[in-house]
Amino acid sequence: MANDGDTAQFAVQTIRRWWATAGSAACPGATKLLITADAGGSNGYRLRLWKKELAALAEATGHAITVCHMPPGTSKWNKIEHRLFSHITMNWAGQPLTSHEVAVNLIAGTTTRTSLTVHAERDTGTHPRGIKIPDREMKQLASQYPDPHDWHGEWNYTITPTSTPS
Repeated sequence: MANDGDTAQFAVQTIRRWWATAGSAACPGATKLLITADAGGSNGYRLRLWKKELAALAEATGHAITVCHMPPGTSKWNKIEHRLFSHITMNWAGQPLTSHEVAVNLIAGTTTRTSLTVHAERDTGTHPRGIKIPDREMKQLASQYPDPHDWHGEWNYTITPTSTPS
């Protein structure tokens, strides 16, 4: 597992898991998803694997997926992220992170003053680093991506499924 990491596959698998366990029940009539994302990292706007994995998710759910990336260098201004991470940090302060289970349980045990609770679980899947998506494969995805928006289409786009799920 030394080659495993925070990859685009991992990021989209997290969205897929959220949709299967919470999102579809909370929004049963939904026909599209909106994802806000950083500009870099595993969900960066330049990552081909991110777009390929989102296209697969769109196909699997039958939902159009709109992605709005924060402009580069601005994710540190994400108020929700900072409000949540500060509580997670306070919750595990002084606790030695001796295992994955301890870390996940400390994160999952977090609640904010406004009663936001955190759900956390360990992803034991394999998400190898270094996967390259060749030009020809990106051209095959052209029917789904990119559907850039008028304003900064490189950061804001919609991926539309080509068929309905079976």
